[in-house]
Amino acid sequence: MDTMRERFATVASDLLDQDPRTALVLADIGAAQLTGAAAAHPDRVLNVGIREQLLIGVTAGLALTGMRPIAHTFASFLVERPFEQVKLDLGHQGVGAVLVSALGSYDWPAGGRTHMAPGDVALLDTLPDWTVHVPGHPDETETLLRHAVADGERNVYVRLSAHQNAEARPVVPGRFLTLRRGAAATVVAVGPMLDAVLAATEGLDVTVLYATSVRPFDAAALRAAGPTDVVLVEPYLAGTSGGEVNRALADLPHRVLGLGVPREEHRHYGSIEEHLAAYGLTAPGLRQRIVSFLPRG
Repeated sequence: MDTMRERFATVASDLLDQDPRTALVLADIGAAQLTGAAAAHPDRVLNVGIREQLLIGVTAGLALTGMRPIAHTFASFLVERPFEQVKLDLGHQGVGAVLVSALGSYDWPAGGRTHMAPGDVALLDTLPDWTVHVPGHPDETETLLRHAVADGERNVYVRLSAHQNAEARPVVPGRFLTLRRGAAATVVAVGPMLDAVLAATEGLDVTVLYATSVRPFDAAALRAAGPTDVVLVEPYLAGTSGGEVNRALADLPHRVLGLGVPREEHRHYGSIEEHLAAYGLTAPGLRQRIVSFLPRG
């Protein structure tokens, strides 16, 4: 199976071939995987070097000319470092682009804190009208990326990670997918957290929703799920979508447990698996906390 990032390179190259409005802007990261696309479309594949603020500025400039640009680099360099340009060059100018990240929260811990971005979605939440997709499998990446590029002039963030699920699901952009029905609680698994959530909730009387599009938040699916005790399992900062759940269930008695990456300063190296274990995001760790949260019968 390919990775989400490899699938991104394949799909982006195909989109460049198919649609003359599509452009791709890089900041060195990913350029080696897109040499064919750059050779075929030298006027629409632009590498600005390690200048992430310029990456977003050029992307916004292309959008101003009527292009549908895609910007790609690591999450920490795509959202955090050039956040002012994301806010002003895209949002304040009223133009739209597709930002596609890699490395997730801690895909390459050896890179150190500069390469970890567990706060990327929370940061984008401070800006209005962003669409955010968090696929959990390469096939889902292709579905969501193609939809993002075709999604009018909206600003869309597609968050890719080396952490992925074993099986693709028939995701629909903008909608949660109901995978299990239960009465005690609703567990919302975001993107690559699905496999661990399904293992953790095996045999429990809970509804499991799978979320690969988290902004806008599918409030209708959450309300239709039934149980209003809600567990969010997110691959970024714990509780990032807690406000969305509270708004969706504002007129109903409810409780929310947010599980994800803690806010403590991240100073540790190790592997993805070691980070998941340290944060209690493996199946045994999740099960323990979900069971503790369930109402006592």
